[in-house]
Amino acid sequence: MEKTAAPDQQDRSFGVRHLQYILYFTAAFFGYAIRISFNVGIIAMISEDPPNEHIPTYPEWISKKNVMLSAFFWGYLATQIIAGRLAENYGPKWFLATAFFLSSIFSILLPGFSAWFGYQGVIACRVIQGLTQGFIFPCLHNLLGKWCPVSDRAKACGFSYAGVPLGTVAAMPITGLISNSKSLGWPVAYYLFGALGIFWSVIWLIVGSDCPSKNRFISDAERNYITSGLEPQDSKSSKAPTPWIAIFTSVPFWAILINDCGLSWGYWTLLTEIPSFMQNILNFDIASNSLLSALPYAVFWLLSMLMGLAADYLILKKLTSLITSRRIFNSIAMFIPALALIFLSLVNSTDNILTITLLVVAVGCAAGTFSGYMVNHIDLSPNYAGTLLGMCNTVSNVFSLLAPLFLDAVIHTAGYQETNKELWTIVFCTSAGIYVIVGFVFIFFSSGDTQPWNSYSYQEKNGIYKKLCLS
Repeated sequence: MEKTAAPDQQDRSFGVRHLQYILYFTAAFFGYAIRISFNVGIIAMISEDPPNEHIPTYPEWISKKNVMLSAFFWGYLATQIIAGRLAENYGPKWFLATAFFLSSIFSILLPGFSAWFGYQGVIACRVIQGLTQGFIFPCLHNLLGKWCPVSDRAKACGFSYAGVPLGTVAAMPITGLISNSKSLGWPVAYYLFGALGIFWSVIWLIVGSDCPSKNRFISDAERNYITSGLEPQDSKSSKAPTPWIAIFTSVPFWAILINDCGLSWGYWTLLTEIPSFMQNILNFDIASNSLLSALPYAVFWLLSMLMGLAADYLILKKLTSLITSRRIFNSIAMFIPALALIFLSLVNSTDNILTITLLVVAVGCAAGTFSGYMVNHIDLSPNYAGTLLGMCNTVSNVFSLLAPLFLDAVIHTAGYQETNKELWTIVFCTSAGIYVIVGFVFIFFSSGDTQPWNSYSYQEKNGIYKKLCLS
């Protein structure tokens, strides 16, 4: 039977759970700021004309740009699944704190590594950052599964993951302005975001906790409100082997996985290449480039919270079922950006206002994924939500890695340059086609029901545990 929202059992005033959501939001914010600052900073790093002669630049690395952009994902792919399982077995608090601290340290070290070891040093820093940040979202998903009643799930997830676009919004213009500054220069951006990440790690260790039962500040009333709004927890599940076969043969899980892959391709194509598109097609300098590149993600951030509120409202008021709500917002996230990207390939590149508007629509409406497939992991399996997210992120980030390299492949095979509109037409239309395909997959194959394999007791009772699990 599909889940319904739990009734209100207490005052909805600000509580400890909201403080946890703020910590998740800031984790996503600073994590993405550390990650994305490189996408803008690299333009200054390889510039032939630095704002100050004392700021080091490496124009000889220009042919290595997309390799360095993709390096983060080399590490990011390696830790997602193990991060989810470790969080489920031992609690996410210390894993999240350690991973965040190390990612921040290597942000601070990146300028030094570039000077000491060349572009290989930059790649090494980005790979290590990828390895450590691979823990962030499986840990956050595990925490959301423990702290979010069903009636609050979409808006809590939407708010928490809204840190992703807002971190992008902040990182792009700040990095651009610092990189364009005669008195600062691009290394300062990496120092700044690294220091903020270290600060977050300390605050998280003081205030964060794995679940309501381990939090020393929460009231009994709020703890009861949270636990009564969650699916019944199976005490054996955290100690049980992961039901890998059951997961891999689950059609609703594959619907999430396919959508994650499609979104990763389109989102990261735009995220890594919008600065280059702005510079080479719209002829913006690095300062205005970074400000305008951030605009679509400002809209993404705003819509992610509004759509989360709308999604939970539809479910709470019984205007739609849970899965219908998930499908509505996932469709918004896939089909509207697809149309925007197709139109983007058709408009005249001299029409800057229309071009930027279409970019804003293409990126901003993707916020519906937070109320669509992204929260659906928890719907299917609260006990294994971190593992599911880790599995999906592992596979989908292959497409994140390939997205910037796809542009290089088109350049080499078709002979286009980044200044040719034809190149961007191919890139944008490819992403649009992928969005449409995966959007229909979610409509036809997703589910809002908790899956049987979520429960160890169910598996044991029905004598299928050994069939479903690989020990």
